Amino acid sequence: MEKYSQFRDRGSGVAPFFPVPRESSGVYLPFHIFLFIIRLPLLVGFAFTYFVIFSWLPVPAYIKKPALWVILGIPGIWWIDLQIDGVKRGSLAKHQDRLPQPSSIIASSFTSPIDCLYLAAIFDPIFTASYPNTRLVQQISLAQAIWRALTSPQSLPPRGARLVPLWKLMKENPDSLIVVLPECTTSNGRGILGLSPSILTTPPNAKIFPVNLRYSPADVTTPVPGTYISFLWDLCAKPTHCIRVRIAEAVQLSGVRSQQSLNDFPARVRDDDKYTDKEIGASFGSAETLTNDDLPRELNIEERKVLDRIADDLARLGRAKRVGLGVQEKVDFIKVWTKTRRIW
Repeated sequence: MEKYSQFRDRGSGVAPFFPVPRESSGVYLPFHIFLFIIRLPLLVGFAFTYFVIFSWLPVPAYIKKPALWVILGIPGIWWIDLQIDGVKRGSLAKHQDRLPQPSSIIASSFTSPIDCLYLAAIFDPIFTASYPNTRLVQQISLAQAIWRALTSPQSLPPRGARLVPLWKLMKENPDSLIVVLPECTTSNGRGILGLSPSILTTPPNAKIFPVNLRYSPADVTTPVPGTYISFLWDLCAKPTHCIRVRIAEAVQLSGVRSQQSLNDFPARVRDDDKYTDKEIGASFGSAETLTNDDLPRELNIEERKVLDRIADDLARLGRAKRVGLGVQEKVDFIKVWTKTRRIW
């Protein structure tokens, strides 16, 4: 394992890109094979119907959500253990303000395709893709978010992608909650990767809720891309799966100010009727065509504190460690891993 030592965090020794070892089926192997054979056609058929047909229909969220719960239920995801910082069990009804609401942001951990499926079934949010060196995000569909959890990480946005700051996306969708995946790529859940600065384009008074999802068994995480068959086996062959969902206290950017930050613009013109795309262009260039080189790479002290706070919350909620690794290290890891390992 010496050749993989560079992909372990030097401080904690955590290796966030290694797949979680699969639990042996032992004498239950015939039963697991039976479950896999029964569940796989149901899961694939129902998911295909939903994403290819049903998701495009103009139906309200209260109809789409049950369909997503069926997709979650087919492989045996029955138990959801939800805890919220500062809320005692059984008293959630009295603390609805501690739950993510429309016009707020979820900064979610990213370990499995199930992450986004669960968040869609609960919140019906807008999903975004973040990248390491830009503060802008790309709006993506639920299917694209799931696909990103199974494929190689992207350090740069696709050519022609529409990139916007979060505050503009929130202005365009005032009644929606927005999910940000600030780690930019999946890990095995044992470490929180370096966060993208995209979260810093949230409006100053909007609430950011760090949310961590953990799984038991943990082998449904997909840190290595291309493991479609093994993921489906781990998902469908086990009798049940548990999702442990932890939501931290909301974070706000009210005190963050930077002369070069995109946050300055919405802070100056909080009345939505007073800003236009022309003014955006005059201040920062076109928000939809900015490239990595057009955006500041340096973070000021307050911005760094915000990212550290969110990363610390994600690590605490997931009982994980923060690691000094990110997208580029994962790209390098995959190159080494695929030379000697078979991905299937």
